[in-house]
Amino acid sequence: MAATRKPRWIDPFEERQIRRLVAEFGSPLLIIDCERVRRQFRQLQKALPGVDLHYALKPLPHPAVVQTVLDLDGYLDLATAGEVELVARLGADPERCIHTHPIKRDIDIRAALDRGVRVFVADNPDEVRKFARYAGRAELLLRVSFRSPGAVCDLSRKFGCDPEDLLALARLAHKQGVEIRGLSFHVGSQAADPGKHVEAIEACAKLLAAARREKLGALDTLDIGGGFPIDYGQQAPAIQRFCAPIRAALAKLPKRIRIIAEPGRYIVGPAAIGVSSVMGRAKREGHWWYYLDDGLYGSYSGQLFDHAKYPVEALRREGPLLPSVLAGPTCDSIDVIGENLMLPQLEAGDLIVGRAMGAYTWASASEFNFFPKAMVVSVNAAPGDAGTVMPIIR
Repeated sequence: MAATRKPRWIDPFEERQIRRLVAEFGSPLLIIDCERVRRQFRQLQKALPGVDLHYALKPLPHPAVVQTVLDLDGYLDLATAGEVELVARLGADPERCIHTHPIKRDIDIRAALDRGVRVFVADNPDEVRKFARYAGRAELLLRVSFRSPGAVCDLSRKFGCDPEDLLALARLAHKQGVEIRGLSFHVGSQAADPGKHVEAIEACAKLLAAARREKLGALDTLDIGGGFPIDYGQQAPAIQRFCAPIRAALAKLPKRIRIIAEPGRYIVGPAAIGVSSVMGRAKREGHWWYYLDDGLYGSYSGQLFDHAKYPVEALRREGPLLPSVLAGPTCDSIDVIGENLMLPQLEAGDLIVGRAMGAYTWASASEFNFFPKAMVVSVNAAPGDAGTVMPIIR
């Protein structure tokens, strides 16, 4: 009789596995599925063929995620000295990294250069002048602003130069002796319409051509940012369909232009869940309030600043569904995850699962009121890996 082969990968989002991991590691818990990271990465690769994907660390700067991306021959997008240090200790090739924060201290620039990172982003004259002393060592992508009010997070409001100011900025960099590698933009996060990406690509094509006519630098790279939408309970566009007009716009660029992107949320958002447990309950105005060991000051922080609304469910299945309130553990009255949620009647110790919690959750959590951040467990980092705690490298 042939032996039954164990599956290479487990599904840590199944109820049985969730309960096993909580029994082993406790609650609150963030569970990262590295196999889902691979799946998301490959889906975006397929949707944007020929585009080099630089995983943006800021949504989830966890070693397991970074290592998974590196194992896929992916690239990395860094924004702080801490992220530079993390990937350096994991052995990442600095030539496969870019530093995309448009505003940096000199100490941040030097920290990245000392680790071998050469490509940076700038979007204003003061920032360009910071690189004059590093001419010959550092190269710049000049970031252009394309406002996108339809995006959930319009990143061009805070960063990027106006398109009409781009050539003057490029001339300044050239005068300072700083190599201009190309241009970058980020139209915002969770955009439902790729039209802004297309508009920005077409505008940047003209700006690249104009700057090359003036021989202002290599100008052989275009960074199209990130912001590719994911499903938070309301269905997002399929990534192949969303990227179709982007692919068509990129196909019109000269072949010499290298295209890169900075996906973060799309890679890790669907690849993690948050698990919390009921600490206690109280009936208020006829509705049950359930107080969890995680909340808005913890893993649900994205509900405050990222405008995300994570789908939540109880692992208890028995009993009728009743309108209920989920609250976080802190003493702050704002710490309420959701109201009028249809849940069975819960008891202390019951588990609540939040889906699509990989991006801007644990990474932006605090320890307000001395409630600790969720422990992070990665699963499927390698075949047979059923749960590993990896310390964060500082």
